[in-house]
Amino acid sequence: MFPQTQNLQVPSTKTMISAVASAAATAMLLRSLARDYLPHELRNYIYLKLRTLFSSLSSQLTLVIDEFDGLNHNHLFKAAQLYLKPTLSPNTKRFRVSMPVKETKISVTMERNEEIVDTFNGVQLKWKLVSKEVQSKWVIGPDSGPYNSVRMNEVRYMELSFHKKHKDMVFQNYLPHVLEKSKEVKEERKTLKLFTLGGDRMRGHRVERWQSVNLDHPATFDTLATDVNVKEMIMEDLERFVKRKEFYRKVGKAWKRGYLLFGPPGTGKSSLIAAMANYLNFDIYDLELTEVRRNSDLRNLLISTANRSILVVEDIDCSIELQDRLEKARVMNPFPSHYHQQQGTQVTLSGLLNFIDGLWSSCGDERIIVFTTNHKDRLDPALLRPGRMDVHIHMSYCTPCGFKMLASNYLGITEHSLFSDIEMLIETTKVTPAEVAEHLLKNEEPEIALRGLIEFLEGKKREGDETKASEAEGTEEVEGKGGNGTTEGEKGKQIIRIL
Repeated sequence: MFPQTQNLQVPSTKTMISAVASAAATAMLLRSLARDYLPHELRNYIYLKLRTLFSSLSSQLTLVIDEFDGLNHNHLFKAAQLYLKPTLSPNTKRFRVSMPVKETKISVTMERNEEIVDTFNGVQLKWKLVSKEVQSKWVIGPDSGPYNSVRMNEVRYMELSFHKKHKDMVFQNYLPHVLEKSKEVKEERKTLKLFTLGGDRMRGHRVERWQSVNLDHPATFDTLATDVNVKEMIMEDLERFVKRKEFYRKVGKAWKRGYLLFGPPGTGKSSLIAAMANYLNFDIYDLELTEVRRNSDLRNLLISTANRSILVVEDIDCSIELQDRLEKARVMNPFPSHYHQQQGTQVTLSGLLNFIDGLWSSCGDERIIVFTTNHKDRLDPALLRPGRMDVHIHMSYCTPCGFKMLASNYLGITEHSLFSDIEMLIETTKVTPAEVAEHLLKNEEPEIALRGLIEFLEGKKREGDETKASEAEGTEEVEGKGGNGTTEGEKGKQIIRIL
């Protein structure tokens, strides 16, 4: 005889649904009673204990990475966004795709509340972008200042989940890996920008201090009409600068480099700056000093520029002279009108010196400051000393080497029977690369373009000879400094002085 087995009664579907509904109703009732009768502090305490209990039973550990750290951007959040951009997890069903107005590349980012699974050293790690709506409010934005508030209507943060046993690996290896890779992705996808001062920045409007456009300048060191040895020295100096972060830290200096470009108009100062930006992949900040009212505004502009950038002040001598005239006008008229009082508040020379070499100059890394001038001799010597302007580059009139580069760029030729005649004229005539380029543009046929250039150079030489003859009448010829701060004997030379 086999023992009789007891028949087990399997609950029906209707019974199971009824039980689940009853449990849910009980939970809702308890939650309602707790909300109505328990103090807020006690409820939070109970929820915290329940969460701790469930967390202790789970083998997963979750890191929360907020978008903001106070009023500042959380760099780890931005790094995670960049790091995950190229990652298309097969488990992720939704992505956010866009092409910003001023960008040239399609941007693919995580959609809210979606997960991406990443694998590092054989370990699976889950990323999730969480977004929660909050009551809309105005707050002072990161890197903005008192006139730049931003509207906040959501809170975003990243959740990084992994097994508890991999905690040390995540902190010691994975997160540094994310930071390093994000830098590479940022450089690969970077679109160079040219920044200028915001138009309504001083009127209290909510605009950025700097407004930008894409920097599409085609100038490179290969196309510059500059002597080869000068270009090589500049490139070597730039390479040495970007590789010496630890050296600057060791010797106690801010990681910055100052360049002074001086010479007549049309000699390629702006093109050299663009070539430097393209060579280093640095953004350019074009600072118009006459638009800055106070030294404090100048400091705020400095700290709002990004690292790995070039800050340019063109025609520095004109900016300082204008401010000097405004200051003298203020002294002559101690009770000016409101308009002139506004105009009389300008950046001082001491403020400019502190800007490029004071304590505030250390607020940032890997920055290059470039001053340009047509008249080096008009600048205060305090601006030119090492530590402020470390490299002085004389942008001269066109040289034979520069002409050959222009002929190669504009006409596509490296040799021609007329080259020798043109080179002889260039050596005895003050002509800028811009003037030579203008005449080479007039015709695509090399023979016609070169003969037109010869006619222009001969006319330019005659004008120069006539001017010298008229100046020599009744005066003795004196050798001295030219108007651009260089001797007449240096007219055809390009000089670079590294201090």
